[in-house]
Amino acid sequence: MNEVLKFLQENPVQYVATVGVDRKAKCRPFMFSFEKDGKLWFCTNNQKDVYKDMLKNPFIEITTSSPKYEWIRISGEATFVDDIEIKTLSLENPIVKNIYKTPDNPIFEVFYLKNAKAIIDDFSPNKAREYNL
Repeated sequence: MNEVLKFLQENPVQYVATVGVDRKAKCRPFMFSFEKDGKLWFCTNNQKDVYKDMLKNPFIEITTSSPKYEWIRISGEATFVDDIEIKTLSLENPIVKNIYKTPDNPIFEVFYLKNAKAIIDDFSPNKAREYNL
């Protein structure tokens, strides 16, 4: 988990791939929030299409790359919870705080990746590093 967290923190813009409600592939920029109790947490707005996509088909993949030509792919099931503590922790990010203001904002949603698996790889012949999170 530590290598996965470090990678996400050092490369703060990730991309979330979903299957759209129109059944076409969608990819959008996102930001990792934090890890708590072995879960990777993210947040979004329940007015956005990405939220609707994840409700209809919660299986997503997240990816980003580093300046060293490494990348991470994390797959899992987006699992939404209504947890004021998690929302409060998410608001520690000034960008998130600026958007949602308070943890009880009715459009503010948090989710973690259930049964998450991560792969960190690069263009070398070395074997990819795989993690069950």
